[in-house]
Amino acid sequence: MKKITLLLILAVAPLFTFAQQKLNKDEKKLIELIDKNYQETVSLLEEVININSGSLNLEGVREVGRVFEREFQKIGFQTEWVEVPSEVNRAGHFVATRKGTKGKKLFMIGHLDTVFEKDMPFSPFTWLNDSTATGQGANDMKGGDVLIFASLKAMHQLGLLDDRTITVYFTGDEESSADVETSRKDFIARAKEHEVALAYETAQGFSAVTVARRGASGWTLKTSGRQSHSSGVFRESVGYGAIYEAARILDGFREALSGEKYLTFNPGQFIGGSDISYDPVTGKGEALGKTNIVAREAFVTGDLRFLGEAQKEAAREKMREIVANHLNQTNAEITFNDMLPSMEPSEGNYALASILNQVSLDMGFGEVKPGDPGSRGAGDISFVAEYLDCLDGLGASGSGAHAPGETINMKQYSDLIKRNTILLYRLTR
Repeated sequence: MKKITLLLILAVAPLFTFAQQKLNKDEKKLIELIDKNYQETVSLLEEVININSGSLNLEGVREVGRVFEREFQKIGFQTEWVEVPSEVNRAGHFVATRKGTKGKKLFMIGHLDTVFEKDMPFSPFTWLNDSTATGQGANDMKGGDVLIFASLKAMHQLGLLDDRTITVYFTGDEESSADVETSRKDFIARAKEHEVALAYETAQGFSAVTVARRGASGWTLKTSGRQSHSSGVFRESVGYGAIYEAARILDGFREALSGEKYLTFNPGQFIGGSDISYDPVTGKGEALGKTNIVAREAFVTGDLRFLGEAQKEAAREKMREIVANHLNQTNAEITFNDMLPSMEPSEGNYALASILNQVSLDMGFGEVKPGDPGSRGAGDISFVAEYLDCLDGLGASGSGAHAPGETINMKQYSDLIKRNTILLYRLTR
């Protein structure tokens, strides 16, 4: 117990000296409350990290939602669980709301699920040293979810949420959305009732904030060839086979498009042989074949990351052109599916970044600049970026997201909560 208490004290210690004279009375009280509440904040973080909530663990996702339901009800929010159709095979979403007439109407975004499914080795919340902890989803993004709650709790304790409109929306399938059109319908509809969207994906420290992020699209490539004895490969009558055709196409993508700024395309799975099978729900595939057989089938799945619809469509068209030039005795087809749109930079986004920058300067944390869109993947905020002014990257900082040993920077965590709280305060005045 003494060790944990010491770690908490060290974690609370401010990273910079506050420019207190630039904060008003309410803002100073909010900072004091963040410190006062911090041990409870860390306990909540530990509680939700220690619940496995991989996207396909429906009960685990709901359990994390129930924890937040309990906590948000304590601070005066109305809560509900948004169901999704059973055929989608996802848990649904947690929503907490307050309604009022003053200040900006805020739509705050997080997600309950992680990439760590129930059948993977479990990693609980664990202190690694006095400034770093680890655990599944620690920074992506249970740290961000708890950060949202900690800020709103402090504001509630001072009566600063009274007559304000705030919706907190924690999706249950951000890491693996089976049917985006269905699962984000309610999310988009509610967002349109607000003026500002704030998302709490991993922060890139104190000096950057996200005003734009790339979108994500999926693609599937299927190739076929003439099955034959391998001694005849390359002959006119036999051709090259399905695997060579798939390899030609992938290398064509690389040569034609890999140098374009903000554009990436990654083949995540490659299956080839005389007979193949693939389950799109589980992502599992099988191939039958021998080294002395020219492959009859090949199958590749991948993703495409882009900034703006124009870049997405131009890349797709080039990829179709490459696919169409078949090797001898082969055929190929490529299909695309939309996943997440991109969050394009806008004047409103830059204006919000300017407000955050001033908050950071007033607190003595230094300048905050818009980050590089190429450094961020797709996120839920992109679904509403065309309707609201947006900022992302407001959550916890850390490293190793989506990998065993994911960490959260606990030395920065308290100060990120404080900065976010002052940002919310100023937006809602």
